[in-house]
Amino acid sequence: MSQIPWLEEDLEFPDISSALTDPDGLLAAGGDLTIPRLIKAYQQGIFPWFDDDQPIMWWSPNPRCVLFPENVHISKSLRKKLNKNLFTVTFDKDFQGVIQQCADSRQATTGTWITDDMQEAYLALHEQGTAHSVEVWMNDELVGGLYGLALGCCFFGESMFSTATDASKVAFVYLCNQLREWGYSIIDCQVENPHLFTLGAENIQRSEFQTILESNIHKKPKPHDWVFNWRWVKGL
Repeated sequence: MSQIPWLEEDLEFPDISSALTDPDGLLAAGGDLTIPRLIKAYQQGIFPWFDDDQPIMWWSPNPRCVLFPENVHISKSLRKKLNKNLFTVTFDKDFQGVIQQCADSRQATTGTWITDDMQEAYLALHEQGTAHSVEVWMNDELVGGLYGLALGCCFFGESMFSTATDASKVAFVYLCNQLREWGYSIIDCQVENPHLFTLGAENIQRSEFQTILESNIHKKPKPHDWVFNWRWVKGL
């Protein structure tokens, strides 16, 4: 860790060009998970990711995995499932339940970076109105969802989970279509995975991501109250 800058009490981050050249892009360590620091980090394309036995670590990957809302891909099988109306989808109905399920699902497999401190921090962001969740319900049971941050016309996805087939995909499709309606320009998916690629995510260079970020992070989307507008759902 001696080669990685250590953050002090001030909120300044190193220039992202100094991030390690491996794809994960470790930029700095230390600091805290206060609301001002987290918001400043995301505004600069930086996010925290660490385990319980590690200091807080901050990342700026290159390439960056993103999805442009208008490019979301809905497969034939997923479209059929959506049209069957098997699920009910909501915004911000159970943020705590979603983040807990995301943490539990990873703990059961590879271990989770959604530590208790991370959960507390993002719950604070939710209560402050910056972090949001999408919930997918089946027979009143929470079976899928995702959460992330909304800043300007950018949405920063953090994690998703699914206990029913395709439930997380349903959450993501609903989110993409609604964000597109509201004028959001990009969804930051951080690091690639095959699941996201099936939904239309792609890798772009960090420099391109930063340009998009700078152009949209302070823009205002259409006024909205984080409630789904069901007009577009009929067209799925």
